[in-house]
Amino acid sequence: MSSSTVNGGISFWYAQDGIPAPREPLPGDTTADVCVVGGGFTGLWTAYYLKKAAPFLNITVLEAKFCGYGASGRNGGWLYNGIAGRDTYALKNGHDAAVRLQRAMNDTVAEVVRVAADESIDADIHQGGVLEVAYTPAQLARLKDFHTTEIAFGETDRVLRGARETAERVRVTGAVGSTWTPHGARLHPVKLLKGLAAAVEALGVTIHESTPVTEIKPKHAITPYGTVRAPYVLRCTEGFTAGLKGQRRTWLPMNSSMIATEPLPARIWDTIGWDGRETLGDMAHAYMYAQRTADDRIAIGGRGVPYRYGSRTDNDGRTQPATIAALRDILVRFFPTTAGVHIDHAWSGVLAVPRDWCATVTLDRATGLGWAGGYVGSGVATTNLAARTLRDLIQQDSGQAGPTDLTTLPWVNHKVRKWEPEPLRWLGVHTLYAAYRAADRQETNSPTLQTPRLARTANRVSGRH
Repeated sequence: MSSSTVNGGISFWYAQDGIPAPREPLPGDTTADVCVVGGGFTGLWTAYYLKKAAPFLNITVLEAKFCGYGASGRNGGWLYNGIAGRDTYALKNGHDAAVRLQRAMNDTVAEVVRVAADESIDADIHQGGVLEVAYTPAQLARLKDFHTTEIAFGETDRVLRGARETAERVRVTGAVGSTWTPHGARLHPVKLLKGLAAAVEALGVTIHESTPVTEIKPKHAITPYGTVRAPYVLRCTEGFTAGLKGQRRTWLPMNSSMIATEPLPARIWDTIGWDGRETLGDMAHAYMYAQRTADDRIAIGGRGVPYRYGSRTDNDGRTQPATIAALRDILVRFFPTTAGVHIDHAWSGVLAVPRDWCATVTLDRATGLGWAGGYVGSGVATTNLAARTLRDLIQQDSGQAGPTDLTTLPWVNHKVRKWEPEPLRWLGVHTLYAAYRAADRQETNSPTLQTPRLARTANRVSGRH
């Protein structure tokens, strides 16, 4: 990291597109038909679809900072069809139920693209699909298993590529294979977020920023400025859920970090390829994710310090120098010709991880309390499906509609136990990620087809697989 690298400042996406003008905080006690707590993608998509379905609803969105301050404004810009917990849902609810969930996620990618076009939101969307590469024998074995599994869940349009075919798409050093799905797109998350917030307000939804909700109770969202009373109160706070009263152990706020290079010249792109601008990932245990931005940078992310003691979250996205160096090492390992490029920006954010790694959507019909989240890093698309599901659940509960395909998906009303108390939570997470990094080193230094026992044990303990 050089002295001119911007560290923090929310994210590169906000540095590029600007912090939005502040909206007014809640002026005092008020009422609504639906109160949405959280102004990220989950909350805004929920408000959007509810208001479109029932224009007469009085909907209020409460946001602690400003819309998109959390993961929605800091992520890797991967709009893709991955969903946390699908294998678990297959075990609990049957394979066919999990296939329906996967198909709904496949359709969600196209749904986000459709709404962006309908609302004239220019979010630098490019539908290049998702390319995930392997560069060790063990990774290749996992990749082939992953590819076979995805096809079994209905992704018949997925493609498996060998080393030569992979290099024709993007020249990752040492890549021995890849799998590609068309159900993915690169985008600029803040441009999408800002456009969605504007669309929500144009529909007549009220958004109050700088209004932290300290407690959610049935029919009440309590803030320092007053209380919003509503028949339905929806918790859409993802990685910041632990800050609410009584929610500290509900979801773990996992840290993820990113860097963005300067715009790369044509001579470097000639060595890399990547003309299809696919979102790019790998099969490492401590995996990375990357995109080629609209202005020809590489934005690349991964886990740095995975968790802060006591479920604490950062303020402005500032990232430890060691994490920045580790991400740069991954960048150069993938693309050696980037060794001399400048890192313009580094930042971090938090995502929510349930104890069983299963995303969920819930509406408690007895209390009117609802929530969605636990996306484990795949929220850019999953938030949209969650929001449409919350819409349908509320319409069903209020008698405006009956059950739908979405209300019967297996993630609806899924319950999971809480995370362990401290210090077990901190020790467990850091031990698990140390194990994943050690397993990655072992696979690189001692190539074998077998995934190290260390990683398999960590997966079982964490509930990740």
